[in-house]
Amino acid sequence: MIRKLKTGEFRIYSRHEDPRTGKRKNLGTFATREKAEEHERAIQYFKQR
Repeated sequence: MIRKLKTGEFRIYSRHEDPRTGKRKNLGTFATREKAEEHERAIQYFKQR
């Protein structure tokens, strides 16, 4: 899940909440949405391996 921050950057969060903390994990922060989407595709690819 990609969200835009107040600073204008984009952050990737995990799709499911962490049961220990009740929050979503931060999977990276990027300057542009395109870079964030590119990295999210890489995350999804490696999750299948």
